[in-house]
Order: sequence, then structure tokens, then C-alpha cells
Amino acid sequence: MRSLVELCTLCGLCPCPKIAADLMEAKSRYIDREGLSLAVRILTDVPRLARLCETFPKLINALTSNKAVGFLLRKVAHIHPKRQLIKIPEQNFFQWTAQKGLTSRRDNSHNVAYFAGCSAGYLFPQIGQATVEVLEHNGVNVYVPPQECCGMPHLVEGDRNTTLRRVQANMGNLLESLQAGDDLVCSCPTCGYLMKVLLKERAYYSEAYQRSVNAGEDELKVPKSPQGRTRFKVLKKSMYKDILTDDGYFSSLDPMNRIDLAEHLFDAGEYLARLHSDGRLDTRFAHIPERMVYFAPCHQREQKIGSPYPDLLTLIPGITIERVEGMYCCGMGGNFGYKTGFHEKSLELGSSLMDKIRELAPQSIITDCMSCRLQFNHALPYPVFHPMEILARGYLNRRNSLSRTDSGE
Repeated sequence: MRSLVELCTLCGLCPCPKIAADLMEAKSRYIDREGLSLAVRILTDVPRLARLCETFPKLINALTSNKAVGFLLRKVAHIHPKRQLIKIPEQNFFQWTAQKGLTSRRDNSHNVAYFAGCSAGYLFPQIGQATVEVLEHNGVNVYVPPQECCGMPHLVEGDRNTTLRRVQANMGNLLESLQAGDDLVCSCPTCGYLMKVLLKERAYYSEAYQRSVNAGEDELKVPKSPQGRTRFKVLKKSMYKDILTDDGYFSSLDPMNRIDLAEHLFDAGEYLARLHSDGRLDTRFAHIPERMVYFAPCHQREQKIGSPYPDLLTLIPGITIERVEGMYCCGMGGNFGYKTGFHEKSLELGSSLMDKIRELAPQSIITDCMSCRLQFNHALPYPVFHPMEILARGYLNRRNSLSRTDSGE
């Protein structure tokens, strides 16, 4: 069991969610008994690590580029010697948003509360910036509320207390925005998977939810669709009451709050697709004559929202998007691929996907998962982008073209 637990990255591909739930419960009990190692604490707390690097950027970069110090850091954090250490940007996304005044809600206006997550927040701020630019270009007021790590890195390591604390904090901030009338959007599929899928698991079986949908005395009402409370599968409570209960990982948190957040949070691609279907998306993109491969990551597929990004990207003239079809996984599993004991396994897990992309031989790769981006950067020679970066490029190129035309160039 311990060996199996250490191999689970919570990718979501198990056909039965109970498998992953039991593995995470087992891992949490091991950690309750043994505590977290220093290596795990270093790798999982991205915000703290990023703040340290931003405080002493030149010193940190000098130390990590030094072979002797780099070797020591890898040994302490149990990072495989073949993995390239991530260089933390000197300015993170949240500092950029503070400078732009996006950390305060605009009263008397419709806002989008944007949850960036750690990847776009600290490691790849250009993704968060691109998301803001695309939304603002389409007339959306963007508000970046206070936010912590979504909790997934702590969940997969068995750190139950930190996971629940961070989920509770984010849930409170996002629901406050929802109650103020904001739309909720995130650009990281892993954050979305935790908040849209894992968080609400078994919450529909809670007494609070059953009361809210007027279930009868011997009824359990379960929604037939992820959103909406109008169509239900009705089960006999007397038969299922001891099986279908709200006793999952997040059962200590208010079930109605969990459901509200899960049902109202949009993936950024999903949100743009809605704007497009309503005729509110600016489709006047500049010409981008490139052939790109799009890979839908595991956590995006498990949200059951379709594949909005390829459809959006094909609106750009000149671009060719080839989708990687099939249930592939890159194998990275967040920070798991960095671990000495998991590095080779992560490459083995992702080998069929890498072979498929090499076969397609694109000019670049597009994926919304930054864990996949790190794996692609390690294993393949092609540049990797988030879909929002490509959409932002299409808008920027068009603005630049119009600017040159206006200036008579």
C-alpha cells in the first residue's frame, strides 16, 4: 500500500474516484503518523520559496548556478540531478497586478475574480498577465482577490492540515467575490480540478444539500449534470444512506460552500468560449502562420468541460492546431517529476505522449498545464506556451499592425 500511495499523483484518470480518495486518505494517515520531510516541505510550498527568491534574486540565481551549491540544494530537496532547477522571476504576477491596481474590486461594475494559482502567480507570470490582457481586451474588468496555493501540492503529499487551511481561505475569498456578483475564473487546470471536482465530491449527499433540493424523507437526490439543480437521479435513502454520505477528504468544510464554489468557477478557456457563444468575444486576431500541437492535460479533461481552447485558437488566421487525441499523461505530476525516486517513472509514464508529439513534429506545443510544460521543456525540443499566451499574441500583433498603419509605416 505504501509503495502504491507514493506512486499516485492524483491525475484523476482512475475510472473510480474512490481509488484516488482512498490513496490520499492513506497518504495523509502516514503523514499524520510520521510528519513531512524537509524535502517535501521545500518542494510543495511554492509561494514561500518564490518570496525567498524574490527577496534575494541575484544571490539565489548565483547560488543555484554554482555547481557545488546546486548539488547540495538538489540533495537536500531530493531533486534528480538531470532536472533543471526553475528560475524564479524577479517580479511575480501578484506584484504586477498590485502595480496595475487589480487587487481592489471595482464597485458598481461587473468583475471577473481571477484565481491565478502558483504556476502563473510565481513561476510563469507571463501566463497570468496574458490572461488579464485577453480578458481586458474583451471588455472584462479583472479583479485578483487575495489567494493562496490551491492546496493540491499539499494534498498529494498527504499534508491534510495545510490542504484544508488553504482551501478554506481560498473558498472564503472567492465566495465573497461571487456574492458580490463577480464571475470566478481560473487558468490552471490543476487548481480547477481541485476546486471544481475534488472539492464537491460527496457534498451532494450531505443533509444540507438534500434539504436545499427538498428531498423526500426516503429520497437522496443526486444531480444528473455538474451544474444545475433541476434534474436529479432519485435514490432510496433507506438503501444508500450508509454508503452515500458526505464523508470524503473535504467533509469538514461546509458542503454548500463547496458546491457553490465548484458550480460557479470557470476554466479560463471555458469562460472565453461562453463569451464567444454570446457574441462578446473579439475575434479580430492577427495572422499567426504556425503549426502547433495542443495537448489537453489530465486535470482539464477530468473537469468534463470539453476542449474550448483548440476551438478558440482556430479563430486565429493562419494558425494550424493539431490535437493530441487519446488518454495520454505527461507523467510529471506537479513536483513529482523532480523527485529523485520518481524522475525515471515520470519519463516512463509520459513516453508515449512524447513519442506522439515527436511524430507530429510541431513548431511549438500548447497546453494549459504548467506541470506538463515543465515536462515538455525537459523531454522535447519545442517551445511550449499556454493558450492564453497565443491568444494574447494574436491581439497584440493586431494592435501593433493597426498602430503601424495609423503611423503611415
